[in-house]
Amino acid sequence: MDTPNFILIIVLVANLFLELILLDRAKRSASVEIFTIAVWTLIAWTLSIFLYRSVEAEQALLWGRILYVSALLIPLTFLYFVLLFPSNIFTLSRKTVVLAAIPTAILALLIIFTDFIVQGVTVHSGQENILRFGSLYPLYVLYISGYFLFALRHLFKKRQKAEGLEKLQIGYILLGTFISITLGSLFNLFLPSIGDFRFNWLGNVATLAMVSLITYAIVKERLFDIRVVLTQLFTGIVAVLLFINLVLSRSPFEYFWKGSLFVAFLIAGYLLVRSVMNEIKQREELQRAYAKLKELDEAKSEFVSIASHQLRTPLTAIKGYISMMLEGGYGALNGTQEKPMKSVYESNERLIRLVNDLLNISRIESGKVDMKWAQKNIENIIKSVIEEIGIKAKEKKLKLIFEKSEESLPEISLDEEKIRNALLNILDNAIRYTKKGKITIRAYQKQEENVRRQASNITSSIMIEVKDTGDGMTQEELNHLFESFSRGGAGTRTSTEGAGLGLYIAKQFVNLHKGKIWAESKGRGEGSTFFIELPV
Repeated sequence: MDTPNFILIIVLVANLFLELILLDRAKRSASVEIFTIAVWTLIAWTLSIFLYRSVEAEQALLWGRILYVSALLIPLTFLYFVLLFPSNIFTLSRKTVVLAAIPTAILALLIIFTDFIVQGVTVHSGQENILRFGSLYPLYVLYISGYFLFALRHLFKKRQKAEGLEKLQIGYILLGTFISITLGSLFNLFLPSIGDFRFNWLGNVATLAMVSLITYAIVKERLFDIRVVLTQLFTGIVAVLLFINLVLSRSPFEYFWKGSLFVAFLIAGYLLVRSVMNEIKQREELQRAYAKLKELDEAKSEFVSIASHQLRTPLTAIKGYISMMLEGGYGALNGTQEKPMKSVYESNERLIRLVNDLLNISRIESGKVDMKWAQKNIENIIKSVIEEIGIKAKEKKLKLIFEKSEESLPEISLDEEKIRNALLNILDNAIRYTKKGKITIRAYQKQEENVRRQASNITSSIMIEVKDTGDGMTQEELNHLFESFSRGGAGTRTSTEGAGLGLYIAKQFVNLHKGKIWAESKGRGEGSTFFIELPV
């Protein structure tokens, strides 16, 4: 017995073993029954090529014909399996399914009773037998290729629509089938068509990939990551080849070094597979932990959103009543009453701002920010922000200066409410941390020339600068300035009002405009400059 026949026996036994596993463990269904028939056709095909390579010259032609008839049934049964799996309902009409079997029957009759496909065989002692093909052999190749391609296309479409375990199962089937079809087509169809029969048994060996992966996909309720299976498959193939090489040894020395190599590979292969499995397990644990954290984060955001909405109504009512009291709606307040009422009003305003900030963060993190785009002039927005916050600057005797651009600025597409919010947060910070001096706001147009591959284009943007003479910041504070719940050292020393959310929200709103926001400072006591850049 030569090496190829020895390997074919191993393949035959392995496929029989997988067939028994399938019959023993798989749940009974139409798709499983069809696949068991498909495996029997693969076993018959492997047995046929074994006998074709082993029999005497006068019987070689008979087994050659049987070999090519058994191969006809493989794409047909696989096609039926694909049409049934995993729903167990044919996705094509019964009539179409019956019609698909007619070409198979016609080609089988042509192979057995005529010379149109298999014409004869030339037997060479000590070499591979060479089959001579008839004029309709290209039709045979077309049939095999066409049926497999149609089945793979149909399977790929099913995978695109599938989810979860079902998608993973189809992935295994596609992988195993692709390996088998690629190698089988090369060694059993195309090379023989040009007269090269040296490797016509390797296609049968490749069926192990198809049978093992599909059986695994059907039997296992929880499938491993595809990398684990590929590692196991590679390790198994190499181990089988090394074992065959060991069995074919001719001397004690060969048995010794090949046996040592085989044992060493088994140990290394085991460690490799275990390492990959551990890596996949750790990744799956991380994914589960991430999913849990995401769930908790979403629950937190939902809670904050609901709580904020519930708080806004009473806070707005409190603001209205205190405002009416301060304005004398319930009678004039004396000096001792007015001051504490103003403190309550200001505290209520801070609480309303905090609630609004929490709502904004909830919307940002859940991706539910509603953008209202419109063409606006940035200078008009800056003026309205200065009017709104100017009273606060006057109370601290700070100069609030707006330096208009010498050239008129173009209107840009933006959400006015979001940009106002960003500017209010920046100016509020500047006023809060500036004890004396001034705050200067500038707006101007910036143009840059980008040169790429001998072509240039000019990009334009609107720049907004807010410069103060306040406490300034260290580099460490600048690095964390736009993070949520982050406050600089000056903030914790000089003010207890902020929650560290304003600049984070400002950054998110500017990012939604595909803009940039950053701050610069030369250090403590040197003041700060905030920049907003918005594309035109």
